[in-house]
Amino acid sequence: MLKKSYRLFLTLVFLLSFAASAFAADSAALSKLIILHTNDTHGYHLRDASKGVNGMAAVAGLKKRYEQMGFNVLLLDAGDAIQDNNLVNLSKGATAIQFMNAVGYDAATFGNHEFDYGQDVLLQRVSEANYKYLCANVIVEATGKPLAPAPSAIFNKGGVKIGVIGLTTPTTKTGSHPKNVRGLKFLELEELYACAENEARKLKAQGADVVIALTHLGSEMASAGNNSEDVLRNSPSVDIIIDGHDHQIKINRVDGEVQAETGCYTQNIGIVRYFNAEWQSTIVPYGALDPKDDDKQVAKLVADAQKAVDRQMASKIGVSKVTLDGTRFPGVRTQEMNSGDFFADAYLWQARQLYKDNQIDGAIVNGGSIRASVNAGTVLEADIRRAIPYDNELSVVPITGAKLYEILESASCATPDAMGAFPQVAGISYTIDTTKKFVPGNRYPRSDYYAPEKIGNRIKDVKINGQPVELDKVYHIVVASFIACGGDAYGGLTAPDDVTSIAPLECPGVFYFGCTDIDGTINFIKSELGGVIGEEYAQPQGRITIIK
Repeated sequence: MLKKSYRLFLTLVFLLSFAASAFAADSAALSKLIILHTNDTHGYHLRDASKGVNGMAAVAGLKKRYEQMGFNVLLLDAGDAIQDNNLVNLSKGATAIQFMNAVGYDAATFGNHEFDYGQDVLLQRVSEANYKYLCANVIVEATGKPLAPAPSAIFNKGGVKIGVIGLTTPTTKTGSHPKNVRGLKFLELEELYACAENEARKLKAQGADVVIALTHLGSEMASAGNNSEDVLRNSPSVDIIIDGHDHQIKINRVDGEVQAETGCYTQNIGIVRYFNAEWQSTIVPYGALDPKDDDKQVAKLVADAQKAVDRQMASKIGVSKVTLDGTRFPGVRTQEMNSGDFFADAYLWQARQLYKDNQIDGAIVNGGSIRASVNAGTVLEADIRRAIPYDNELSVVPITGAKLYEILESASCATPDAMGAFPQVAGISYTIDTTKKFVPGNRYPRSDYYAPEKIGNRIKDVKINGQPVELDKVYHIVVASFIACGGDAYGGLTAPDDVTSIAPLECPGVFYFGCTDIDGTINFIKSELGGVIGEEYAQPQGRITIIK
């Protein structure tokens, strides 16, 4: 007998009625198939009630429970598993692979953050996985072949042949540091659709009963044309899309086909199944699974790794009287936040300490680089690394006032919709007029983003230290190296202007000063703030005005 709590859960998510009589005889095998899926776990693999995180042990426990009930389980991950949280960052994703091996995943695809440690590390992680890494649309330019070991695969579960195709967002070329995607081509738009359709037809020709596109594409406006909906509508041989990237919950149908996504951080576990003669999807939310049913071995593996990380990251940096809010949406990707003010201040202060003989005018922090809040109370090194996990080198770029207008407009082109490029600032103030549409001009090199057709359309009243920006004047702005080399929507920093022509990857014209964003922030707290993040950061400080 199932435990009462688990039986209740099955009832709540319509998983109690699996009687064979509900299916036609030729659907019996399909009715015994359960497709479990995760996406954007980002190293949040330890059960955590405070964050609503189920964790890997819960995924393993649910998988085993279904198998004990006589179901055949296919377990998939839609990318961004090996980077973000300290639990996996310190091992460059190796611990994430260990956890997923222990759970028993069947396949995964690349997210853009799988590239954050570089291609060599990514391929090492792939070699460590006991499951298949699949990706069809990331091509090595030198060979013309996929970077992944295979573009697709067929899995036989109880006589059902399930074809799975991996697809990764083309925005990876700006969503990871440009140096990490050197030599790669990301198929997009019509080439992306054709790639998915050709793989799906191939799998069906090999006997696949159903074809799943396991995608890290998302549904954001900034990547329109390359979203999971676009693939599903333009690749008719794909039957189901299991998506990731935008951290949304999707229990949808697109032109009648299932589109599924769990949100992020294992806060939900996804389920796709064949019921009442059609594919259906649902999610298992946090709280629906009894922790007592978590897989004990996986729980111990993850907990032991977390304890080791906690010991390493336990040094006290200071205290905070306020919570620095790192919420994603609405938050650091859509509007000024107190966390954006704080980190931009830290970068600006650190640059000014190291460049005392030069005028450092301002700082820009892309909102997408802020991944978590810093809670009020004691601040540990772990808290800073959790909030800004990329460990980018701080850089100073010399740009004209006109270029500053340009990059602010490009980096907020989707506002009020969320985008990772959204500029949090220090020493700078500006206004975004969202009643006006972003009008694209030229596309930036090796980017999915565009320069504005003209500056001053949506971005108004840009000031440096309270003074109106002069279009021809040169200003020195501190940014993370990711931005300096054209990451996210900051391709304007790799395109020529009157001052500098910064080439991608090599980035001449950028001044690096041997300090990471993490180190600069820690130095700011200890030296400038005297170890106390004070009430001045209780609220955003009015640097960004948004006209709606």
